[in-house]
Amino acid sequence: MLYHLFYSLADTFSVFNVFRYITFRSVQALVTALILSIFLGPAMIRFLVRLKFGQHILEEVAAHKAKAGTPTMGGLLIAGSVLISVLLWGDLRNHYLWLTILVFAGFGAVGLIDDYIKVVRKNNKGLSARAKFWGQVAVALLAIGLLFLEPAYSTKLYVPFFKVLTPDLGWFYIPFAVLVLVGSSNGVNLTDGLDGLAIGTTVVASGCMAVFIYVAGHAALAKYLFVASVPGVGEVTVFCGALIGAGLGFLWYNAHPAQMFMGDVGSLSLGGALGFISVLSKQELLLAVVGGVFVFETLSVVLQVGYFKFSGGKRIFRMAPLHHHFELKGIPESKIIIRFWILSILMALMALSTLKLR
Repeated sequence: MLYHLFYSLADTFSVFNVFRYITFRSVQALVTALILSIFLGPAMIRFLVRLKFGQHILEEVAAHKAKAGTPTMGGLLIAGSVLISVLLWGDLRNHYLWLTILVFAGFGAVGLIDDYIKVVRKNNKGLSARAKFWGQVAVALLAIGLLFLEPAYSTKLYVPFFKVLTPDLGWFYIPFAVLVLVGSSNGVNLTDGLDGLAIGTTVVASGCMAVFIYVAGHAALAKYLFVASVPGVGEVTVFCGALIGAGLGFLWYNAHPAQMFMGDVGSLSLGGALGFISVLSKQELLLAVVGGVFVFETLSVVLQVGYFKFSGGKRIFRMAPLHHHFELKGIPESKIIIRFWILSILMALMALSTLKLR
């Protein structure tokens, strides 16, 4: 809204010319979302406490007993801060921006239903795994289907480290892209088990993806760095900025010891948005590096379940996802979180280095 209000004044008043720059508006979106989430955080906590939206805790982890009753569904704070910020600073004529909002809101709605069943109906299992999965697939299919209508978008797959290796998947790109979105969403969801762990790694990944989406939308930079050029997609950088700001604001209250948790409404929406941004920027494969922590957490669950069934009850880890394994080994929660953050930063730097290693 602010973009459309001041953009038209740029020809008359040169001071408003800055509103034409995506970088300026992305920074403002970050600051706006950060201020909103920090300012509204206490009210959100009181609201969740009044409704008795308390988190169910893992009985297997003794250290989590103190967290019983901590308000959950704090992802609503993230969602509100992101959407308000994007509506203020984004170019609302951009289709890619609206598609990103659709994915963010759609995956968040699936998570909200899951949280509602857990918290309000007192069913700790929430949505069935099948219902949650198909809900995510439905949102992903809708978004990818609409993306296919964009004439500038390609079904080519860009492989990191290679300049010319770009196989065209054709119609097979649809199930591949859906897998990216659903996998990313569930990866963040599985990582959300310790105070600040998921949101901290998401902020790092969002910052990294902001660089890739900006480069993809900048024809000269994309040509220079030998990455896919997608005209118009750079506007999604504003969304990334808002995601970083809202994430940092939420971390203000989610840092150990957490005053509130994000719930599935937060983790599913964040993961789905990251997956879609990787699709828009044609960095689907590189997302596995950017979100390396999410990949490790997901793999630990897959390996644990698979080995448990294959071996007749034996386990690889003391508990999955991976962060709980380290907890049960006696490593303090804060140390696990910070080490995972460090790993996330290293993975993001590795991903960014591929821009020149081609």
